[in-house]
Amino acid sequence: MLFVCLEIFFARIIDVSISTFRTMFMVRKKSVLIPILAFLEVFVWFMAARKALNANFNSILIPICYSLGYATGTYIGGCLSRKFIKNINSIEITTSKDNLKLINALRCEGCSVSIIALKNNYREKKDLLIVDVKSKNTQETINLIKNIDPKAFIVVKDTKIVVNGYIK
Repeated sequence: MLFVCLEIFFARIIDVSISTFRTMFMVRKKSVLIPILAFLEVFVWFMAARKALNANFNSILIPICYSLGYATGTYIGGCLSRKFIKNINSIEITTSKDNLKLINALRCEGCSVSIIALKNNYREKKDLLIVDVKSKNTQETINLIKNIDPKAFIVVKDTKIVVNGYIK
């Protein structure tokens, strides 16, 4: 029975990890891989479900292993997709003070910075800075921004497509 439980557990990890990758590829419009991953996902799922439903054991361990495989597969699939599927984040920074130091620091780090002057009713000078970075550099860039302007309002967005321009 232990072998059946482990087989179900690992099969669920595989099929849910594939499902996570397939979903990420659909969002990123990588259409060639989607049907291949869908086939593999359903094939592995079918084998795991058949094994679980045809087991001659009246044990709670089979549904527990099935569920744990799903949960573990979700976690592993997310980790793997972040590792292998490269994406770009757009960081929007609304500055709370004179931002020349921040702009220069971002540019010294290799970021391109687009600047939009903001107008508000309080006559404060504020700018919106837009910086596109690879996802692996996002936290590093946020830390730089916080060190220079701790009161800056920061919004990070997942960017699907960038045409032209410069990405750190």
